Amino acid sequence: MLRRMLAGAFAAIATLAAAQPAPVLVDTDAGTDDLMAIAFLLAHPNVKIDAITVVNGLAHVDAGARNVARLLALAGRTDVPVFAGRGEPLRGMAEFPAEWRTISDELPGVTALPTAQRKTEVRPAADYLIDRLRQPNRPVRILALGPLTNLAEVLKREPSAVTAIEEIVIMGGALRVPGNLADGGLFKTSNKTAEWNMFIDPLAAQIVFRSGVKIRLIPLDATNTVPIGAEFLRDLESRARSPLGRFVGQVLKSDHEMIEQNLFYAWDPLAAAALLRPGIADSIPLRVEVVQDPPEQGRSIAAVGRPNARVALRADAAEFRRLFLDAFKQ
Repeated sequence: MLRRMLAGAFAAIATLAAAQPAPVLVDTDAGTDDLMAIAFLLAHPNVKIDAITVVNGLAHVDAGARNVARLLALAGRTDVPVFAGRGEPLRGMAEFPAEWRTISDELPGVTALPTAQRKTEVRPAADYLIDRLRQPNRPVRILALGPLTNLAEVLKREPSAVTAIEEIVIMGGALRVPGNLADGGLFKTSNKTAEWNMFIDPLAAQIVFRSGVKIRLIPLDATNTVPIGAEFLRDLESRARSPLGRFVGQVLKSDHEMIEQNLFYAWDPLAAAALLRPGIADSIPLRVEVVQDPPEQGRSIAAVGRPNARVALRADAAEFRRLFLDAFKQ
């Protein structure tokens, strides 16, 4: 009798564990919309974030890691370690405009963040990720919000890491819409097809898409359907009661010029929302390849062949708005 009771208890525990979502690793280049996405996840106490790794992109890696640590301090989540990645792409020297990088490093106008209570970890991001992903019995979901340099380095050094990854949700690419390199007029280029995250490190993107890992891609096709305008900011400011909500409001205010020019969209926040609520962005299976050479380096194309990703081509803007704003009510 006791044996049957114990067996039933163990089975119930196993069923409960299987029903729990896998923990999350966030890989970010710590731009302002990245920090909004991370704040959104931190506002959900049922989301277990194992670690945050910082990749070269909008922010310089060290500055980005400090800002992420400050955001974790604001959320009272100093248990989450932050790891810094390499400071350049796997190949080439592409980078975001200097003005955008300075804003991402310094966060002008954002006063809500306290001093970081925990320093960036000494171990490089790729080393941490390899060790963490050597445990296939501890699957994780990865939310990739910047260039894919860190993840490509891991998959190149340790191809078996894919077995521990339940899914990577990637914000990046543009398949059936124009790229965004010229947005804001700060970067002069003839490349009208690439999206920034893919453009910074096309080789890294190619490695990840060809790795065999399960991918859900949130490209500009989907984010373009979820604009963030002045009304969204007003709604957030009127509803936000939590410290994280006030922080997001300050971030959006700091980006008011892009908002006023109708150039601001829910890039990384939509990817974070899709991680928690997959149905918020309709997706179809496609084979995604990334162009490596000029004049269209970084372009994402739907190629012929076996699909390697589910690609979102549109999203439910009203549902995103509700989900995002509700996260910061308390």
